[in-house]
Amino acid sequence: MELELSIGFILALNVIFAVTIVFFERRNPTATTAWLMVLFLLPPVGFVLYLLFGQNYTRQRMFVIKEREDRCFLQETFEEQHRALAGNHHRFTTPEAEEFRDAIFLLLQNNRACLTEKNRVDIYTRGEDKFDALFAAIRGARHHIHLEYFVINDDELGRAVVHALAEKAREGVEVRLLFDAMGSRAGGGSREAFEELTDAGGKIGVFFPSVYRVNYRNHRKIAVIDGVVGFIGGFNIGDDYLGKGPLGRWRDTAIRITGEAARMLQFRFFLDWNYATGEYSGFETRYFPDPGVSGATPIQIVSGGPDTRWNPIKEGYIKLINSARESVYIQTPYFIPDESVTDALRLAALSGVDVRIMIPCKPDHLFVYWATLSFIGDLLDVGVRAYTYDDGFLHAKTVVVDGKAGSVGSANWDVRSFRLNFEANAFFYDAAIGAGLVQAFEEDLAVSTEITPEDYRARSLRVRVKESVSRLFSPLG
Repeated sequence: MELELSIGFILALNVIFAVTIVFFERRNPTATTAWLMVLFLLPPVGFVLYLLFGQNYTRQRMFVIKEREDRCFLQETFEEQHRALAGNHHRFTTPEAEEFRDAIFLLLQNNRACLTEKNRVDIYTRGEDKFDALFAAIRGARHHIHLEYFVINDDELGRAVVHALAEKAREGVEVRLLFDAMGSRAGGGSREAFEELTDAGGKIGVFFPSVYRVNYRNHRKIAVIDGVVGFIGGFNIGDDYLGKGPLGRWRDTAIRITGEAARMLQFRFFLDWNYATGEYSGFETRYFPDPGVSGATPIQIVSGGPDTRWNPIKEGYIKLINSARESVYIQTPYFIPDESVTDALRLAALSGVDVRIMIPCKPDHLFVYWATLSFIGDLLDVGVRAYTYDDGFLHAKTVVVDGKAGSVGSANWDVRSFRLNFEANAFFYDAAIGAGLVQAFEEDLAVSTEITPEDYRARSLRVRVKESVSRLFSPLG
């Protein structure tokens, strides 16, 4: 009798959640169908999975205030740029920006991603180089240091960063460190790991402390020093990102920005810091000094997440793909696109554009890895070329179009980055930066294996089953 009551209770919960998904949540039909299948095909665990990974009905309530606050800042700059671009009055610093004017206007309109043009950019593809540059910037800080990372591990590198920050805090430099509760806890990080920093006078903030919610995590990787130097990309803080973890050598991409775009990263940091800590301060001129830099790379800092009305990073990706005339080079650890991204890549390839996608040869998340292979397989027959990176783990999140424009940031090419996580990317319009990323891609080809249509069709039955099962659940979220 008790067993029958328990089963009845579980089934009743499944029905309630199913009604919630269909009638109260504005999910896309694919995700709705996937969740209904989970709830009714796996009734003992379906409602548990939904509690952990679903529950989209609180999204509006949780983030509507954050969206309003985000959109009110930079209003004057936004309106000024909007008038100039709409009236074709703006004169860009590079011909590439003029060529991709429509993409710039799109991101300005759908994300208030104001264009900055006085920037100098350095590219890092090795963790050693990126963290050497970050430590150098920290040591040179005179006024403030702001770090925002999804993962800050309590390991050798993580402790070294905390120690460097604590030293600067003892010197009187303002230090703020923001980390995601689930991301850093998964890597061993906790409040206790930052005691040296807080004892020295530094401040820490925890984004979305509920570690029982897999969705709505802050996946951004941002650092801002003195308001004039910024870092953005795919590297988190931990020994793994130096190639010292179980996945071996780590291949990632980040950029160091000196100039006006660092001010946009500063805005992004303070908006997230204020939301996480409730301090609501920091928008003072001392945090936004004149960078005084002679660089000329146009950059837009684009933010995506559950607090944005649309999917600006994904739409930026699509706009770049649709603008391509010669080539599209993509690197991503996870490739689970929706139909709009798949269609854009398919049409580009069928139009004669050289579309290439590079993914890892090894998984850090098994279901995502096999789902990635299945979506790659869909594109091979239309002329898209795909490769597995064989020299360690590929974690870079980049796209380069025609060697002239592209994006570097934290957003993967998957539904989680497009819809559920808070992400930040730098979109650039400069052939010099594009050439650097194309060169890195081509160097990676030397240690990669192409997935040919023939090889893909010859995969074993076991692999086909893994792909099919993983793909079935990939829209969840």
